[in-house]
Amino acid sequence: MPHTHSMRPLLQRDKIRLQDYEFGLPGGNIAEYPSEPRDSCRLMVIEVESGATAHTTFRSLPDYLNPGDVLVVNDTRVFPASFKTVKEETGDRIDVLIVRNLNDKAWEVMVHPPRKVRIGNTLEFSDYLTCDVIDNTISSGRVIQFHRSDPDILATFFQIGQVLLPPYLGREPEPADRERMQSVFAEKPGSISTPSAGLHFSESLVDDLKSRGILIVNITLHLLQGHFEPIHVNEISKYNMQSEQFQITLESCKVINQAKQRGRRIISVGASVTRALESSHFNGETCLAQEGWTDLFIYPPYRPGITDGVISNFNLPQSKTMMLQSAFLSAEDIREVYHTALRENYRFGVFGDAALFI
Repeated sequence: MPHTHSMRPLLQRDKIRLQDYEFGLPGGNIAEYPSEPRDSCRLMVIEVESGATAHTTFRSLPDYLNPGDVLVVNDTRVFPASFKTVKEETGDRIDVLIVRNLNDKAWEVMVHPPRKVRIGNTLEFSDYLTCDVIDNTISSGRVIQFHRSDPDILATFFQIGQVLLPPYLGREPEPADRERMQSVFAEKPGSISTPSAGLHFSESLVDDLKSRGILIVNITLHLLQGHFEPIHVNEISKYNMQSEQFQITLESCKVINQAKQRGRRIISVGASVTRALESSHFNGETCLAQEGWTDLFIYPPYRPGITDGVISNFNLPQSKTMMLQSAFLSAEDIREVYHTALRENYRFGVFGDAALFI
């Protein structure tokens, strides 16, 4: 039987501090571009029970899994959500970031500079796409309503928008980033940022996994811009995660639950998958089909009830991903893993190398 963690609730008395996740990261260790081919990136395998580590390449992932294990992947597709617009009344340049769809015409957005955008203003996205600002949001954003009703407006976004890159990359988006930000599982448009753990898979690796009897199951969670934003409170239990939309189908749940009943391992590909699975479970063991929103923030002493292991990138200091990883190991052990990654010259960030906690 695989090792599984018993689930515990998040307890406010557990004082997990932001500085528990600090370490020195040289800028040269941040990957500006993904590995080519994708599955040639490095992989550190960490055995949770023993703490033993192994260094290999992502292409070797099947060697660390067993027939009947389930890889749960995120099939969200990143859409170009960043736009340079013009304020019709003054000609001012306004940066607009699409956050989420509210109805056929209305979208929640973030604008910069916000002081120049008020209710009643008109923003021009292009010669054929304009909108009115119709409301403010509690998060200092705006609600806009496009002048045309278009069920395929995402197709227009793909034509004129840019993908949002993490600020720490320090470079402007390039046309090739539209595909660099997509995993081989990407199907359903809706994410602003990418589920980076899925970027390491190639079609040939997926075929190899399936040929060895490893099951691959899709779920959906649309990632918003909050993944790029730092935590500004020292006591992380006081941090509020941004709510994100997710969906787990009945078919996916059946595969996951049957595997757990048979003693197989459920491996989440990324933090987003882990959050979705842990938001859908019943009594800590059974995955439920569900469509909704989650603001679940996973950090110690939380212990996942569905997920037996996770694949995730080496992320930046004080990142939410690093905190989620320490739901499998202690914060002290996670820091040691990261120091090992630095000594071994692993690459960090959205296009960086990967770790398998199992």
